Amino acid sequence: MVAWFHRVKTPLVGIKKKMNLPDGMWIRCDRCREIIYISEFENNAKVCPRCNYHYRISAMERIRLLLDEGSFQESDRDMVSTDPLRFKDTMKYKDRLKKASKKTNLKDAIVCGAGTINRHNIEICVFEFEFMGGSMGSVVGEKIARGIERSIHKNVPILIVSCSGGARMQEGILSLMQLAKTSAALARLSDARIPFLSILTDPTTGGVTASVAMLGDIIIAEPEALICFAGPRVIEQTIKQKLPDGFQRSEFLLEHGFVDMIVHRKDMKSTISKILDFFGSP
Repeated sequence: MVAWFHRVKTPLVGIKKKMNLPDGMWIRCDRCREIIYISEFENNAKVCPRCNYHYRISAMERIRLLLDEGSFQESDRDMVSTDPLRFKDTMKYKDRLKKASKKTNLKDAIVCGAGTINRHNIEICVFEFEFMGGSMGSVVGEKIARGIERSIHKNVPILIVSCSGGARMQEGILSLMQLAKTSAALARLSDARIPFLSILTDPTTGGVTASVAMLGDIIIAEPEALICFAGPRVIEQTIKQKLPDGFQRSEFLLEHGFVDMIVHRKDMKSTISKILDFFGSP
């Protein structure tokens, strides 16, 4: 038989030998796909140094970034949700709570307490998205309300960092009641003329947006955070229209007057410190 085709073994031009990289030294950015050092990534507060993409961070990481070292004193750590509706979907609610608690080492989706920011005394509440999407149930609402009451009692500002999918459906009307509770508590804070600083991170949605996040005296957003009540997909399906590019992102909301400023995560502490200086906080 005559061989009609012959395979020509020629070196491939422009193909570099694959590098064997040690595990745990590099990551690939989800946004720009660039390879970056883990150490560089963490030193930049888990923000991609190439494209400025802000990754989600845990509540305790956020507290370490914002507060003076060693100043944080947690409050109401042992409050836990009950299961008044005996709710079950693909999993029992009480089992879902146990799973989330084991994953995050928290009892619920928020961490509250007191600390200092460049020696300014402050109350702080930080949502933990990894605990059931940072959803607000009865415990989250109660812990926020208690944080606000402590702020009034001590006459110090309160800082709330939102990162949430909204109200927790497994608690039904009890979770929706937290919207009224937190809003009423913030009204008392306003009457006492005590500042409330609200930081919006990706995502801040649903009942948390309506009842807490958008009620701040100063509203600060991280770059490109999704901030909304109903999500863009729900709106598009309802109005049957294509939404503008960047709709409901931080930059869109800043342009339309819904947030006061957009601040890079690494600059957040110094920015808040300047605001507290302006208010003359103790």
